[in-house]
Amino acid sequence: MKSITHLLCLILFYVVGICALVTGDPQAAASKQIKDWQNQYNQYIFKTLANRTGSLRTQQRIDYTKAVQCLQKKPNLISKLRVPGARTRFDDVIATHIFQSPYIHFSGIFLHWHRYYTYIYDRLLRTECGYTGPQPYWDWTLSYKDPRKSKIFDGSVDSMGSNGAYIPGRNGTLTTAFGRNRTIPAATGGGCVTSGPFLNYTVNLGPANYEPRVGSGNGLDYNPRCLSRDVSLVFANNTKPTDVVALIGSNPTLEAFSGFFETRDGLHASGHFTIGGDPGNDGYVSAGDPIFYLHHGQVDRMWTIWQALDPKTRFGNVFGTSPPSPNVTLDYNLQYEVLAPPQSMRSVDSTIDGPFCYIYV
Repeated sequence: MKSITHLLCLILFYVVGICALVTGDPQAAASKQIKDWQNQYNQYIFKTLANRTGSLRTQQRIDYTKAVQCLQKKPNLISKLRVPGARTRFDDVIATHIFQSPYIHFSGIFLHWHRYYTYIYDRLLRTECGYTGPQPYWDWTLSYKDPRKSKIFDGSVDSMGSNGAYIPGRNGTLTTAFGRNRTIPAATGGGCVTSGPFLNYTVNLGPANYEPRVGSGNGLDYNPRCLSRDVSLVFANNTKPTDVVALIGSNPTLEAFSGFFETRDGLHASGHFTIGGDPGNDGYVSAGDPIFYLHHGQVDRMWTIWQALDPKTRFGNVFGTSPPSPNVTLDYNLQYEVLAPPQSMRSVDSTIDGPFCYIYV
């Protein structure tokens, strides 16, 4: 297929060159050749970046999880009066998601807010914990048949940790997030992770949306426990390549695209419930599982691809509200607590504009 592509490019080049010679405009021919060389260079750069970062190397994956562990050890900045359970900088990140959850889901700011949130997380790993590699994302379409066999969940030293230990005979988990009660069926794990870099990680916050809650029940009190997971093959089956094609190919407006993403068994929810466990099943506290940020990297990647398919109409768009606000506008300010100053919707609309300069490969 590559040879055919190259042949067609060469034929096109010669045809254009002949036309330019016939019209007697050597400058037009030379300008076209320069443009072709630039395109060839662009393809080379993108291919090189994809080969280097498309799948992180073993040491890069280890460096990444070490940076996450660093955040999980650094002291928190958020006030104990606001978040009594906070003990680490990682807890600052989780608490921000807890505070903002009523406004950033099933609303007009879902995609924009989470884009900047994952960017802040990346910045913290770099500026506070010395990470220098690419920010990974979890491509669900490569692991939907059984995530436990993927590098994400295989429990090796360079993974994101294992599934939880299997606990037989469990009931499902009744979740109440966003006023949308549902029972998440028990799956393939349910207990503490058994291996990998987060074996000894202590989850301090939550639950906020299922039992057993502690203290005020809002997820902000101190509740130290292991990280548990319950990888679900049922929800993983909702993240197939055909599901991604349906999302990107069948929703021409931002409102339709975002709404399809957040349907009950859509890609966003199914990614979270594939991880499962505690805090993975909690709509407010799910940011407490480090895989959250890889999942939302993929969410942002899907949005980025969708935007690029029709850039003239898919940038600079807003819709809906962020309860209890009036209609969302491009000047609406997104809130990030102690992590960062507010950002306007306009400033986070493109990954190569505003504060951003990144692409997905």
